[in-house]
Amino acid sequence: MEKFFKLSENNTTIKTEITAGITTFMTMAYILIVNPSTLSATGMDSKALFTATALSAIIATLVMALYANYPFALAPGMGLNAYFAYTVVLKMGYSWQVALTAVFLEGIIFIILTFLNVREAIINCIPLNIKHAVSVGIGLFIAFIGLVNSGIVKTGMTYVGDGKLDGIIVKLGDITSKSPLLALIGLVVTGILLARNVKGALLIGIIITTIIGIPMGVTQIPEGMKIISLPPSLSPIMFKFDFSSIFTLDMLVVLFTFLFVDMFDTVGTLVGVASKADMLDKEGKLPKAKQALFADAIGTTVGAILGTSTVTTYVESASGVAEGGRTGLTSLTTAGMFAIALLFSPLFTMVPSAATAPALILVGLFMMSPIKKINLEDFTEAIPAFLTIIMMPLTYSIADGIVFGMISYILLKLLTGKGKQVSPIMYVLGILFILKFIIPS
Repeated sequence: MEKFFKLSENNTTIKTEITAGITTFMTMAYILIVNPSTLSATGMDSKALFTATALSAIIATLVMALYANYPFALAPGMGLNAYFAYTVVLKMGYSWQVALTAVFLEGIIFIILTFLNVREAIINCIPLNIKHAVSVGIGLFIAFIGLVNSGIVKTGMTYVGDGKLDGIIVKLGDITSKSPLLALIGLVVTGILLARNVKGALLIGIIITTIIGIPMGVTQIPEGMKIISLPPSLSPIMFKFDFSSIFTLDMLVVLFTFLFVDMFDTVGTLVGVASKADMLDKEGKLPKAKQALFADAIGTTVGAILGTSTVTTYVESASGVAEGGRTGLTSLTTAGMFAIALLFSPLFTMVPSAATAPALILVGLFMMSPIKKINLEDFTEAIPAFLTIIMMPLTYSIADGIVFGMISYILLKLLTGKGKQVSPIMYVLGILFILKFIIPS
């Protein structure tokens, strides 16, 4: 291990790395509950989704550990799974099989782009303030989904124009009913754990909330349930692709959005966590970025085959880095913990959405931190960032938030004589976004 992971060179030990890996798992294990809960809204089998979530996390994290030698863990991404379920399937009306096909194609394209170093070039052309805003906007979107899923907030439709139903009205739900009340209790419990710096606060909060839900009648315990069992079968979702729409404009839009959002999610997380671990070079770039990006490309491709949404690097990896994790041994340990979790599927699949809602809401909080880095003094920077942030939850679409931010950035820079600050690649992206609105889907 010393020779392979270069422990001494990175000023770390086996004990420190293993502890860091377990800590990372504890902070991100909620995905084993939240991802099946989110994707099952499309009609996918939640038990099979549990297995797919764990296996995709194991495979991608192993690639990160053994190929990139970085202490970063991967799993199906929050925000990306929300786009998959709530935008592509529920809002745009496509089947989950079509959405899985888009994720699979995204993974293949990412593998090619990673080898050609194209991903880095695209990322480098995007303004830093927009990158920060994407993270913040996704955070608000995720929190909003948690509030809605638990019943704390209700959404409805309103009549507009010629009597057609459109728009979303947001109002407070009946917080005295069982599910919203349990979610609020869980929010307080998890908040206290976070405030006291308890490791694995999100996961512990989910567990405590689930237990509290038993006497409340929200958590349902199946009769004769075994704590340990073989993982649920993947057959309901594995290899369930639908290639009938791959040559349509709709598929291009969906595919491009998956590509675009995943680029920001992965690269932003890699740079953010690496900066905390002092892994960036003097120019602020991440050594072995190509290997790290390859891990999520492989994870996304394999994850789609298994039946889950885009796999990406987790910001919760920062918790393991804070514990001293500096090498792939940390992520190898995290992958091992996901493997162990596969045997405890009955415990994870009985967790109600009201118990996962607090984790969603608080992950939204975690993703808000980049707002401190946004330049609010230059309005050609602040306005696009603000539109990116606010349009995501209000349109219930990550893609629409990105489109509004990017197009407004290009227009404001051009019309204020700052067009030279916009890169040629950015103009190409802007044209593609405008075509998204002009050409009917």
